[in-house]
Amino acid sequence: MGVRMEIKQQISQFGGQIVPTEPQALPPSGIASVTGGMVLGVDNDQTINFELVHVFDKMKVVRAFVFDVDGIFTDNGLLITEAGEFLRTMNVRDGQAIKWAIEAGFPIGIITGGTSEGVKKRFTQQLGISEYYAGVKDKGAAFQSFMQRTGIFSTEICYMGDDLPDLPPLRKSALACCPLDAVHEVLAACDYISPFRGGAGCVRDVIEKVMKLQGKWPKY
Repeated sequence: MGVRMEIKQQISQFGGQIVPTEPQALPPSGIASVTGGMVLGVDNDQTINFELVHVFDKMKVVRAFVFDVDGIFTDNGLLITEAGEFLRTMNVRDGQAIKWAIEAGFPIGIITGGTSEGVKKRFTQQLGISEYYAGVKDKGAAFQSFMQRTGIFSTEICYMGDDLPDLPPLRKSALACCPLDAVHEVLAACDYISPFRGGAGCVRDVIEKVMKLQGKWPKY
């Protein structure tokens, strides 16, 4: 009952639509944020029930998280100052979830094509992330470095990205995730599509779901 109630809430949050390969309406009993290559057809209920088990099982084995930055922690927007500096906004609740995950023993990795010193300071100094990879062109290689440095296998990692360069690590990871507004190719490749957009709590969403399933989410 609790799962079905959550499903209905998630569907109502963004109109009950999902984009596995092309825009299609979900059946009434579907879960809007789960894809994994879902086939919408005659056996909708059976397919959706399989996907629920599939994704929840993947969440249970996650031992580490790796994230892109722009479009994940931010809304992809940039403010450009008169001096030519780029400014981004980030969601404080995403940062809090990162802190809780680290405290619970989850290694966290950041892989970004950007080179902002402010972004680096936010993640490494304020949030305590040691595995920070900036100016990356080949995210698959950086993902491999994260595994080598942490000793964690790809079958134990949750990766979240939103654009084409994220596809190599998404395809290698145990749990491939993206925000609601990711590009079409990424949406089609992911196990879990958050009902939240980039910069609007998608990081908090996936960390919270994984930690709650594993009984590691903090209680107050």
